[in-house]
Amino acid sequence: MWCRNCNHETNGAKCELCGNETEPVIPTEEFWCDHCNIPIIKEVNDSKTKKCPLCQSDINYLSADIRPVFPEERLLVEILLDEPMKYHNQSVWANNNRYYFNGKSKVITTKYYKKYDPEYIISELEKYKKLNTYEYFDCFISNFTKANAQRNYYIIDEAHRFIREEASHYPTESVVVSFSGGKDSTVTADLAVKALSEPSLVHIFGNTTLEFPTTLDYAERFRADNPKTIFRIALNREQDFMKVCEDIGPPARMMRWCCSMFKTGPITRILNRYYRDKNILTFYGIRRCESVSRSKYNRVEDNAESVKIQKQKVASPIFYWSDVEIWLYILSEKIDFNYAYRLGYDRVGCWCCPNNNDRAQFLTSIYMPERYAQWRSFLIEFAKKIGKPDAEVYVDSGKWKARQGGNGVKAAEDVKIKYTNCTAEDNAKIYKLVRPMDDEFLNMLTPFGRVSKELGRKLLNEVIVLDMKTNTPIISVQPFNQEDYEYSVKVKTMNVAKHDDLQRMIGYQVRKFNACRKCLKCESLCRFGAISITGGSYHINEEKCKRCKMCVTAKYLDGGCLMDKYLKTKENKG
Repeated sequence: MWCRNCNHETNGAKCELCGNETEPVIPTEEFWCDHCNIPIIKEVNDSKTKKCPLCQSDINYLSADIRPVFPEERLLVEILLDEPMKYHNQSVWANNNRYYFNGKSKVITTKYYKKYDPEYIISELEKYKKLNTYEYFDCFISNFTKANAQRNYYIIDEAHRFIREEASHYPTESVVVSFSGGKDSTVTADLAVKALSEPSLVHIFGNTTLEFPTTLDYAERFRADNPKTIFRIALNREQDFMKVCEDIGPPARMMRWCCSMFKTGPITRILNRYYRDKNILTFYGIRRCESVSRSKYNRVEDNAESVKIQKQKVASPIFYWSDVEIWLYILSEKIDFNYAYRLGYDRVGCWCCPNNNDRAQFLTSIYMPERYAQWRSFLIEFAKKIGKPDAEVYVDSGKWKARQGGNGVKAAEDVKIKYTNCTAEDNAKIYKLVRPMDDEFLNMLTPFGRVSKELGRKLLNEVIVLDMKTNTPIISVQPFNQEDYEYSVKVKTMNVAKHDDLQRMIGYQVRKFNACRKCLKCESLCRFGAISITGGSYHINEEKCKRCKMCVTAKYLDGGCLMDKYLKTKENKG
């Protein structure tokens, strides 16, 4: 066991010095053997003389972590350095923007990405393509896997024990693998199948519609190579990414509405469809070293606030693994993987994600030039629309990624709850709607009680909402003509102790009715499965709804709707 806080090995589940929980996998550092020209993985507490396991030569510290550079990426780097094929016979590795050529480092800064037009780089890659073989690369990788075989055995054994222990509490049909097509989920899937000796595990692939072409190709190969695997695809067929971007603006780092709409929402739909009332275990390919946010995760999560579906436990077998260990496993076990990594991508997700770094954007301009050009053109037009004075600089500098709120976006008006107090009746408000009051709006009042069209005054098209326990009318709703409002509804509360509280919650539903973009977030948050997006409309199942009112409580979901968060403007804060 290892205490990351005290940086030392310990025996218990908690460190005897600081009391922090310990980790089962001892972290490593990367050393370099000049004779074999390969990295050697060493545990940080290994005080023995640093020797190469293959040739017994002395080895020297290289990096905290590292990844292999495949020939395709190596050639691209050589072109940027004006040295095509110079390092063809060398062992090349990388850590972020630092490359190691036979152990000698060179930093490839972002200025190199702007050195040549994509057209020139594409032509150079084609020019040297046939000469760019795997002859030397394969030799170095063979030695790398041999030299680090003991570390590979160690991490495999620990991961297998972890998987078997977590899965022992669940029937096989309730064990799920989250499959993204990236290297981490690839390793997790392989570990789970082998540890449990079960090739028919359910794999759920979230196709965001923004996947790399290589990801879709790999998913198809995976299905063909693993015919016994139950492979379910989560896909939002009701929304078009570009149309949503035109409506509410492109996603940004702090406003990634795309995740709910195209990833977690569709995946949750699959999970709810097959496992709504079951306890399930999902193996995820999450690693703590990937980001600051993921370093705060736990290896096992079953807290309702931390998972996307009720009664779900998520577990991460590779939680403590480093990049080099991921690649050691893939290359040692000879597992097929996403071709994007050969091109130089270190992470594979949505190709236009605002979290992509400069190198990923540069690679996309080379390997997906048409999509890159279309996306850049859209961003420039969007920047102009929201009033940016120098749209191209705003886009090319990456400032669009830091956008927050809906400033300049027409749809931002929809999240503002606009109302006037009725002068003729107490406890009545007249709310502005974006379209006429309809069955969808009335259905949104379900959390407050039983919606009854029969009890309302017919001439006024009035609808009454009854308290579920007392059958007493508590809300009156009717269409209303209000100056300055094209569409509006009058809502009166009655027979309640706190009229303002009830009106505030009704206001949240008005906002949902006006601003809903079918992001699917709400589907995953109702613990009773009562909320769904059906036929393009927000719907609450009256039979499933328990009237807990969590969906109309600000604490539960920032104003009751994610669009409030994404489209809120500075003027709307006060």
